[in-house]
Amino acid sequence: MVTLTAPEAPTLGALAETAMAVDLAGSPVRELNQALHDAVDGQSWTVTSPGGKHSLAVGITADIQVTIEGHAGYYAAGMHQKGDVTINGNAGVGLAENIMSGRVHVTGDASQSAAATGHGGLVVIDGNASARCGISMKGVDIVVGGNIGHMSAFMAQAGRLVVCGDAGEALGDSIYEARIYVKGTVASLGADCVEKPLRDEHLAELGELLAAAGRTENPADFKRYGSARNLYHFNVDNSTAY
Repeated sequence: MVTLTAPEAPTLGALAETAMAVDLAGSPVRELNQALHDAVDGQSWTVTSPGGKHSLAVGITADIQVTIEGHAGYYAAGMHQKGDVTINGNAGVGLAENIMSGRVHVTGDASQSAAATGHGGLVVIDGNASARCGISMKGVDIVVGGNIGHMSAFMAQAGRLVVCGDAGEALGDSIYEARIYVKGTVASLGADCVEKPLRDEHLAELGELLAAAGRTENPADFKRYGSARNLYHFNVDNSTAY
């Protein structure tokens, strides 16, 4: 059973302003997630001894602050809808998968498929992200402080991916209308992904994203990539690109 630590066992009326703590060394993940689902707006939660456990802090629907002190396993903060989740460590496969809104922040590295299929919100990874970062993203904003792996933003439909380091092979393969900003080098571009002009509106957009992620990079140092729009509809002249 989850053991909540709070000063002087507050009443329900005072619970919203209370800092709650859960030690996963003696509490099941399922019960932690249920407690977070039952939380009310304004609460602050600290999770200790995560031990790389999977599916931590998934499906949050309240405007709460959750801090995980340590490494998280697969699908941390998946299906996130509201509030902030901070992981002071690394995260495994599928970080913030299908995020709808809110903010998820990892101070370390993230494994494959970070923010996959995300519809909204902001995902910040201070370190590196592995392969398929932002795959099939549908409106989420992702800011990566380090490098990203191959096939990132594959079939990315909407949203913005910002990479302050380098990008791996096949970046933006089969991309739709998502925007990609990369400061470093790109190993190769995927099908139908091309470099595009970095205009004033893009510099302003990028500046806002970097500021929201707590970054200090100069937007003018980045390049923008997006869709050439040749694969939206089948055309025999483009058959070799499919």
